[in-house]
Amino acid sequence: MTDQYDLSPRRLRHIMGHFATGLTVITASAETGPAGMTCQSFSSLSLEPALVSFSPARTSTTWPLLRAAGRFAVNILPAEHQHLAAQFARSATDKFAGVSHSPSPLGSPILDQALAWVDCELEQEYDGGDHTIVVGAVRALSARAGAEPLVFFKGAYVGLGSRPGTLESVA
Repeated sequence: MTDQYDLSPRRLRHIMGHFATGLTVITASAETGPAGMTCQSFSSLSLEPALVSFSPARTSTTWPLLRAAGRFAVNILPAEHQHLAAQFARSATDKFAGVSHSPSPLGSPILDQALAWVDCELEQEYDGGDHTIVVGAVRALSARAGAEPLVFFKGAYVGLGSRPGTLESVA
């Protein structure tokens, strides 16, 4: 078998890692307190109605806590907070230890230094193989100026190194 037909999980992870993504922390106010998890499979889904999506692994122990809340916030991380991506990716720890946050309009934790946040109500879930495809209805959102996004590429955090005028703007 040639490499192009190798669809093993290891090979898929390697090839799909060539697609640069931003990093988010999905949070909610669970019955046991604030809960959150790192997620790189976040995207805008629809403008009308305003919908977003993300895909937690079926093995996630945090997603059931967020699901039960029925609402969640997507915290888009800035470049200077890669430590939060690592902190919220760990299992069986107090992920909010030392993390400043305040409640969103729907009551989910908004990380104080998030680049942007999107406040959602759980709209729908779909089967996505070893993941669940979650659709959230956007109810509120905000962004701050003057920060670069945290980007994940080929298994590592990378900087954009953006320079004004380098790329053509899309209006």
